[in-house]
Amino acid sequence: MPEELERILCIDDDEDILMVASMALETIGEMKVKCCTGGARALEVVESFHPEFILLDYMMPGMDGPATLDALRRIPLLDETPIAYMTARVQPSEIDEYLMAGASTVVPKPFDPMTLANEIRVVWENSFRRKRRSYASA
Repeated sequence: MPEELERILCIDDDEDILMVASMALETIGEMKVKCCTGGARALEVVESFHPEFILLDYMMPGMDGPATLDALRRIPLLDETPIAYMTARVQPSEIDEYLMAGASTVVPKPFDPMTLANEIRVVWENSFRRKRRSYASA
């Protein structure tokens, strides 16, 4: 596990959300952020950027969140990278569906820019703790 979370890929069709998330993660979280306005563009840049965490909008025109998540999970480099859906659709049954489909967590919209970086760090750190435990028990 790298010492600190450094690179985040943010995928959302709403440029205002990308701007707020990017500013919060770069300024408060001191992370490097790459923003994409859709799933197709994210697939073009993901391997050269090597994100350690991905924030993914669930509802986007064209290639939506589920299609993008599926495509990202098929890239070997990303098979264990935490991917969080960003969405306003956060009913318990919806969250269960997202997690079963391969998302690591859900970041509800609207999110708090002041706490976003810390929330992401917690998910990222927990994902590596689970991996270490599973390797130790194997």
